[in-house]
Amino acid sequence: MAVGSLRYLIPQSLGLISRKLISPSNTNILSSNIIKSSILKSPKRLFHSSLSNKTYEEEKEVLDTLLEKLPESDKEHLSKLRNIGISAHIDSGKTTFTERVLFYTGRIKQIHEVRGNDKVGAKMDHMDLEREKGITIQSAATYCSWDKDDKNYHFNLIDTPGHIDFTIEVERALRVLDGAVLVVCAVAGVQSQTVTVDRQMRRYNVPRITFINKMDRVGADPFRVIDQLNKKLRIPAAALQIPIGMESDLQGVVNIIDRVALYSEGSQGEKIVQKEVPAELVDLMEEKRSLLIETLADVDDEIAEIFLDEKVPSVEQIKAAIRRSTIARKFTPVLMGSALANRSVQPVLDAICDYLPDPSEVLNKALDIDNNETSVNLIPSSKEPLVALAFKLEEGNYGQLTYLRVYQGKLKKGGYIKHVKTGKKIKVSRLVRMHSEEMEDVPEVGSGEICATFGIDCSSGDTFTDGINYSMSSMYVPDSVISLSIKTDTKDSANFSKAVSRFQKEDPTFRVNYDVESSQTVISGMGELHLEVYVERMKREYNVHCTTGKPQVAYREAILGASPFDYLHKRQSGGAGQYARVAGEISSLVGENQFETKVVGGKIPDKFLFACEKGFNDACEKGPLIGSKVLGCKMIINDGQMHIVDSSEFSFRTATIGAFKQGFLNSNPVVLEPIMQLAVTSPNEFQGNVNGLLNKLLAIIQETENGPDEFTIYAECSLNSLFGFATSLRACTQGKGEFTMEFKNYSPTPPQLQKQLIAEYQKKLQAKK
Repeated sequence: MAVGSLRYLIPQSLGLISRKLISPSNTNILSSNIIKSSILKSPKRLFHSSLSNKTYEEEKEVLDTLLEKLPESDKEHLSKLRNIGISAHIDSGKTTFTERVLFYTGRIKQIHEVRGNDKVGAKMDHMDLEREKGITIQSAATYCSWDKDDKNYHFNLIDTPGHIDFTIEVERALRVLDGAVLVVCAVAGVQSQTVTVDRQMRRYNVPRITFINKMDRVGADPFRVIDQLNKKLRIPAAALQIPIGMESDLQGVVNIIDRVALYSEGSQGEKIVQKEVPAELVDLMEEKRSLLIETLADVDDEIAEIFLDEKVPSVEQIKAAIRRSTIARKFTPVLMGSALANRSVQPVLDAICDYLPDPSEVLNKALDIDNNETSVNLIPSSKEPLVALAFKLEEGNYGQLTYLRVYQGKLKKGGYIKHVKTGKKIKVSRLVRMHSEEMEDVPEVGSGEICATFGIDCSSGDTFTDGINYSMSSMYVPDSVISLSIKTDTKDSANFSKAVSRFQKEDPTFRVNYDVESSQTVISGMGELHLEVYVERMKREYNVHCTTGKPQVAYREAILGASPFDYLHKRQSGGAGQYARVAGEISSLVGENQFETKVVGGKIPDKFLFACEKGFNDACEKGPLIGSKVLGCKMIINDGQMHIVDSSEFSFRTATIGAFKQGFLNSNPVVLEPIMQLAVTSPNEFQGNVNGLLNKLLAIIQETENGPDEFTIYAECSLNSLFGFATSLRACTQGKGEFTMEFKNYSPTPPQLQKQLIAEYQKKLQAKK
């Protein structure tokens, strides 16, 4: 089951609709009454799955066949193209690293701070909120060039957020990228979001190189981090470098393959100077070089043969093996340095050129809709029919900005493309390359490129072609798992509608629903920060002032006993008045509410008995204790009286409501709350923390299963206690805990909570009067 998934299985008889929510990490839970409106409005968000699930050896056979069909001009162009993403746990230094990449490649002329203390801020964090909070909220695309071995390489680069709340930005970036740089902190090592990013990379078969950042910090230990990569991420990893100096004395790195020292010199580390390896590092260099060759021998056949023959592979053989095994997703080469201290970022750019794949080395597939959705291999040639995927939408100054990845063919400004989902032809009025928020107009974009265009009305995950009926797979979109009620001033309602419409289109994990039962507008997202950012953006960008609160729990009302009633409704107002008397008994039962009549002698005519039933149904919709629905109640009317002039259907309907309230309050009434069946799974080291958390929530622990690495606790807990549970679980398990829930039954609330709920309801009624 997916991490942090929640399942509500609530009977239709209780007026609730079952729903399953899936998330790649633990975030907050939804109240059960929200599910009803969410399921009715939430669209299906998992599209065709045409991503390759073959091993790389099987893919390689197909790729070799496709390369034979590729013109030499395309091969030459693609060999110098890299589509890469920068991903990591929050605060690992992704945006700082990207800022250095742009500076060293000449795309920006000056380095700026991420938090914007210099009143400029990092280039890729162009939103004011990003600079204020010092985090990346939206992924940003750019392009740059890097010269290596007399070749000019072109990078399409996407900087992604590290916070779990913005995980959709990582999903859609990795969906369209060919390779990635995984940034890991030299002190903290592999953290919870590092594991999530690793899972996302595996989902889309994205090879990666690893950069151990923050080597200038106290406590930096790159070799401990490499050990964590091997054990926690279960991917073979080995260092290509060792540091020259540590912490504040970091001067550069030793390239252990070429046996050369690389010093970062200049005011901003812009010069990489090659020197001899310091004598005190020679032994460590040879040790790590031998370890690199041993690790490669485990994942590459050619190096394995050389190793078994007790020979030493050449530099070219080592580099070729690293490239093969990295592209095959069997190995990750590890580099190290400090982006903030301007140390050893340029060797990472060389490694991107040397070891990450170009678009022709990645197998991409589409589905032929006209041929029963048969899988089709795409050829990354500009001479083939166009196939492009819209992977990100953004509201710009000129309308909707649509980011596209071109997998096959060529996209031209002024040309026409077909929107596969709608079948409509659309003119490409403007074509741009993005540099964060800046744009550069281009006349055409070839295969393997990433670009953006305006004037296209589409959704994230839509496919565009120049006529053929092919569809690409979309990215995986986790459902929203935390909700808040939201209120706005009436005067802001128009702008609020515009804001939520735009945000929902841009971000599939942000949802807005109106819950009929609680009369609340509910926003849902991936975490508290996620929703906080959107509320703040509504205020800044649309001048909408919102207040948020915890959504209501779907309480119910019931009776534990039985009571007779005899109720007279009499009102005189000048002309014809109102008169109705009903008598009978109210009692509890198991199952749905029931209404019966046992009136004899025509004391109440049939037409008024139908009105009595309507009154009973109305009374059950809004109980007398706290205004919630009533469950398991049976009402029998066996006597009554009417007036020939003053009696009416309205009179008997009102009398039945009054009689119901009278009998209900005399039959030991209780407020019921939903009880959830909870299963919590976490690594064994956090078992004490999880037990303490559940005890604090007054959960009833039923069973504990202990495994070699992790444990699972099964418990029952009231839904009211579980608001914020996922956030607490994430905090006490370092983000490694996961849980599932399903509705079990309704149970009476504790007496003190019942008194509190009744008092709040009475206070609300008094306020209305």
